[in-house]
Amino acid sequence: MPWFADRYATWGGDAHPTVEFPMDQPPIPLETVIGFLVATPLFDGLDEAERAEVVQIMEVEHFQPGEEVFHEGDTGDAWYVIFEGRAEVVKDTLAGAAKIASLRPGSCFGEMAILDGLTRSATVRADGPLTTFRFRRARFEELLEEGSLGAFKLVAGMARTLSQRQRQITQHMAALMGTKATPRSVRAQIGDLVDRFEISE
Repeated sequence: MPWFADRYATWGGDAHPTVEFPMDQPPIPLETVIGFLVATPLFDGLDEAERAEVVQIMEVEHFQPGEEVFHEGDTGDAWYVIFEGRAEVVKDTLAGAAKIASLRPGSCFGEMAILDGLTRSATVRADGPLTTFRFRRARFEELLEEGSLGAFKLVAGMARTLSQRQRQITQHMAALMGTKATPRSVRAQIGDLVDRFEISE
């Protein structure tokens, strides 16, 4: 089963704060976590204080190969960033489960849970050993209620990402409609396109 630590960062009086992993997992130096977040596009607009606020609600989860992060139809109660490893996005179809995308370190997914809390539109599972940073919706909303500028910046970043995806879908759909493909083929391609761009949910 996945594990996580609620509040892991040691800020006061420790010259070398770390992120504590339970059991046999080694701790992550806080400098490594911060460096990783700075290099992740969704977080690169946050200053040091804003990152510190967000890191304080971050949880670490480790998944074994094939283990699910969440399942299609689950309640959207958190969003994630992949720290190490890879994950695959799987969608239930009439023909069975179909892999629609691969996620690598730095990939964010599940962001729609912060915006609407609806059920997951696809399953995400570990494609090998996987470590993620998890942000619970309830705790993220607490930051928003407290007026955290960092949390508001992240929501704005999520909205920009979703807007960009919507524009890409519109452009691809316009291109498809301009082809001489059959209606059935166009519908199938549109369905595949929407599935690929829904991985944030």
